Amino acid sequence: MRAFEILIVEDHPFQCMYLQRLFNELGELRVDTARDGTEALLRLQRHDYDLILTDLLMPGMDGVQFIQHLAALPGRTGLAIMSAASRRMLMAASLAAKHLGVEVVGLLSKPVTPEALRGVVELLREQRRAPAHVRPHAVDYDRQTLLDAMNSRALQAWFQPKKSLSNGRIVAAEALVRWIHPEQGVLLPGAFLPALKAFDLEERLLWTMLKQSMDAQARWRARGYDIPVSINLPTHLLNSHDLADRLLEFVLHHGGIPARICFELMECSVPDEVSNYYAGACRLRIKGFGLSQDDFGKGYSSYMNLVSTPFTELKIDRALVQDCHENDNLASALASIVALGRRLGLNVVAEGVEKPEELALLRRLECSHVQGFLISHAVSLDQFLHLLKADGPAMCH
Repeated sequence: MRAFEILIVEDHPFQCMYLQRLFNELGELRVDTARDGTEALLRLQRHDYDLILTDLLMPGMDGVQFIQHLAALPGRTGLAIMSAASRRMLMAASLAAKHLGVEVVGLLSKPVTPEALRGVVELLREQRRAPAHVRPHAVDYDRQTLLDAMNSRALQAWFQPKKSLSNGRIVAAEALVRWIHPEQGVLLPGAFLPALKAFDLEERLLWTMLKQSMDAQARWRARGYDIPVSINLPTHLLNSHDLADRLLEFVLHHGGIPARICFELMECSVPDEVSNYYAGACRLRIKGFGLSQDDFGKGYSSYMNLVSTPFTELKIDRALVQDCHENDNLASALASIVALGRRLGLNVVAEGVEKPEELALLRRLECSHVQGFLISHAVSLDQFLHLLKADGPAMCH
């Protein structure tokens, strides 16, 4: 296995030497350095790196400007951001990078500790150990290829478990789409969702995911497991005034149970009229479906929207969960959101839980449910059944 290629972008010579020494103590790593963003960009034109560790506060081109230039370069390189500035500054820079399509693998406060750097390198190693057939890069597909994939069930609903923090059991699942491609292996949504959107096939995907989720529930129910499933619903589909009627008819026709299906309203799109959003949300609840505010704390989700829409579930975005145990501001925000959700009578689900310390904090805050890589990745229908069996005896309602 080849050594990791790392580029340090740091204007202070002593800090640069210190970071090089820390990396050298972590094993087989090849480390280059650049005094500023300009020099780093020149190096990146000649060489590919697995990780770039950049400071934010640099003379000339600052770290944020460097990230903006980095996003315009071809290829995918992991980025870790470090700074002596506030944690909020690091978070803001991280969000800027993520929205530019740059993968952020770490936020490090100065002085950088050996433990923090080891955590970043371990994450890189985990990513390298991940199955090679999972390819997140986007590819152009034509409309007929996408339709054929849905009709042949090559586009599959995989399921990520939600665990209760009160008893540690799997209590629900989120359906996430995967493409079992005959040549490229298992494709993540980022590789094909842009094409689905471009060909206006999102509603078609909704029906596909709904049918497969109900099929999965029926199989689990036959084994004694009654598992509610959440399905993503792009909010612009609420422009269709009869969507709730058609969903109910479809679910009842296929023997599904509306109360065991929860639609997560996504912020990736908005209806033509805000009235369509509220009317559609109300009608989904009238039909008996669960309703989740997805990605709360991200984008344009608001408290007014939360208290004005008949949600049954509140999902806290992973950006508020990541490293919450190390950030007092994040921990305070989580405490407020969890408390509000509980007062509103909602199931509160924290997404993106990856570390035991994050889980411990959420348990202290009395968050209802958690999901994330620490619990399990999204897995196929049969693999999810194995998770249920390993979780303990069936507890049907």
